[in-house]
Amino acid sequence: MTAKPAAAAARATVYGYPRQGRHRELKKAVEGYWKGKVTADALTETARTLRRAHWQQLADAGIHEVPTGDFSYYDHVLDTSVMVGAVPDRHRAAVAADALDGYFAMARGTQDVAPLEMTKWFDTNYHYLVPELGPDTVFTADSAKQVAELKEALALGLTARPVLVGPVTYLLLSKPAPGVAADFEPLTLLDRLLPVYAQVLADLRAAGAEWVQLDEPALVQDRTPADLNSAARAYRELGTRTDRPKLLVASYFDRLGDALPVLAKAPVDGLALDFTDAAAANLDALAAVGGLPGKRLVAGVVNGRNIWINDLEKSLATLGTLLGLADRVDVAASCSLLHVPLDAALERDIDPQIARWLAFARQKTTELVTLARGLSQGTDTIAAELAANRADLASRANSVLTHDPAVRARAAAVTEADVRRSQAYGQRTVAQRTHLGLPLLPTTTIGSFPQTDELRAARADLRAGRIDTAGYEERIKAEIQEVVSFQEQAGLDVLVHGEPERNDMVQYFAEQLTGYLATRHGWVQSYGTRYVRPPVLAGDISRPEPMTVRWTTYAQSLTERPVKGMLTGPVTMLAWSFVRDDQPLAQSARQVALALRDEVADLEAAGTSVIQVDEPALRETLPLRAADHPAYLAWATDAFRLSTSGVRPDTQIHTHMCYAEFGDIVQAIDDLDADVISLEATRSHMQVARELAAHGYPREAGPGVYDIHSPRVPSPAEAADLLRTGLRAIPAERLWVNPDCGLKTRDWPEVRASLESLVAAARTVRAELPSS
Repeated sequence: MTAKPAAAAARATVYGYPRQGRHRELKKAVEGYWKGKVTADALTETARTLRRAHWQQLADAGIHEVPTGDFSYYDHVLDTSVMVGAVPDRHRAAVAADALDGYFAMARGTQDVAPLEMTKWFDTNYHYLVPELGPDTVFTADSAKQVAELKEALALGLTARPVLVGPVTYLLLSKPAPGVAADFEPLTLLDRLLPVYAQVLADLRAAGAEWVQLDEPALVQDRTPADLNSAARAYRELGTRTDRPKLLVASYFDRLGDALPVLAKAPVDGLALDFTDAAAANLDALAAVGGLPGKRLVAGVVNGRNIWINDLEKSLATLGTLLGLADRVDVAASCSLLHVPLDAALERDIDPQIARWLAFARQKTTELVTLARGLSQGTDTIAAELAANRADLASRANSVLTHDPAVRARAAAVTEADVRRSQAYGQRTVAQRTHLGLPLLPTTTIGSFPQTDELRAARADLRAGRIDTAGYEERIKAEIQEVVSFQEQAGLDVLVHGEPERNDMVQYFAEQLTGYLATRHGWVQSYGTRYVRPPVLAGDISRPEPMTVRWTTYAQSLTERPVKGMLTGPVTMLAWSFVRDDQPLAQSARQVALALRDEVADLEAAGTSVIQVDEPALRETLPLRAADHPAYLAWATDAFRLSTSGVRPDTQIHTHMCYAEFGDIVQAIDDLDADVISLEATRSHMQVARELAAHGYPREAGPGVYDIHSPRVPSPAEAADLLRTGLRAIPAERLWVNPDCGLKTRDWPEVRASLESLVAAARTVRAELPSS
């Protein structure tokens, strides 16, 4: 049956696009600038070239309206802070002296000045820089970046739509600045901020913008009546101005709920809504409010966060239902394509059968254009595309690659006893302390040590055949020897092998598990210049053979001190991968957990007494709506315990989390039943330690005292002060001393100096304890 064309021809658009370039040119240019090898002018030209290439790719694919302003040297929320003049006092001198260097100082810090706090962007693996605000904050408009990028696109003859973080989301993502009362609510600054947004909008209109997109993803979270009133007030004030462009308010990642009628009634010109499975309720809710008469609806029907091909017929059915609910319906991905790799066509090593199922950013733009054409001109015009799509979907559904009966049978046989330790923590800790013999305030690291150019070159040489496996392994052994030797000399109590053989904490394991596949060019921005290649979970998961035992036991053979076994937990293995969308996450998590349980058992059998199973993604994968939390946390904590509960009482299980808001999952952290947890805490000034104490957390914890995402080397006195702050919340017999996160991204000179400061601080504070 042929779909009826829309009253107004549907157009395809996107909210944002990957920034890095085909060969990660942006990363290389920015890091070159930091090292003094790339000039500011050269960096600026690289950025301009990338923007133009991305816009042209979109336009050539048939995208009618390209986004501007979404490009960033580091982070779009930091860009928004610059746009509204919310520069912390400690960074003002640096920004005044050199705007670019000051920008990077806010992101990374300097030896003398701490950076902004960094945390996760909703439930993604992207990190943003948290704005710091207070009752004395004065906002000032600086639209230079936004206007310049719009003019660049217009000069190319393109239809362009600037994209801004909306004022309500900006304030809801902010925190009280240092020295400001913890109960200060940044949203109280809305009336002060709105005139600045109005000025930026006016500047963009004057520069030629017909539409401007204001992103309000915070409104898909549970919001109070006061929050919703603020949103109504914000868009009433901005929407009634006469000097503005047309306003498109966008939300994504989940259903809008009570915020939908607020935005539907606002005097704006259009809404962009998510209509993928995560937000399917938006369709019924939109119909319930009477639709958007006289307004534009941009329908996010292609998943912007995953890499599987779209079900075109399903999306067309959704779009057809929406046609009567708005003056015009355009087609988009559910969110910015920042969260997916650039181009699946670059992948030459993936099984051709699986490659049919993949859609990265460039493929998703093709899907959007196809959907817009089918919606506007009828499905007969895209009959060939629909037939090919049906065949690809059937290929995946019927493939033996996606179903392993043995794996499914084992997962189905899991019992309650499999997710419980044989003894309670109070009994285990006595056995562990006797077995390990550690001092008060034991020192350790999170796991990884610097990934040097030499290590990366060795991996590249192995792949290219320039060295054989034996030569590569000798290089790994030499690196482990150096890491272990340094830790002993520095005085650390529990050592690690440094993970020199690992390219990434998820990809390394994915490459050794059935059901996963790795990409060569599937880079996605995590933060700043940190890009990762999330593996693709395509089928059922099992572990053919041990993955970490060899290198852990080799490191242990070099020292009398305990060496931690290092694994990545089941939730993080999912969160930092592109997961299957054809079965529940809980089912995939159980399969990963069983594979890890086998690895934990083999580590213990080989003599490893301390095993760390990292779950930094436990918080970031938390659903955005509170009603969805219990079900998620139940299967997530069960999966962790299934991984770790088969060990003896005297084997100490650690876990690690970083760069997220932990206060609302403290009970889940407790439910993991790990013996020790290490957590990022430096930039938040030990906030998580206070949250653990308020909860009554009964186990051992290591809130970080060294911020590894900054080039700053903390002094022993600085680390000691943080440690004393931690001691006010966690008793000495349960407090560990460690960095915030792994050291993979740092240089050796920084690591040596920082860990020496950390050990010195522990010794200083240890000597101050009454029991010492």
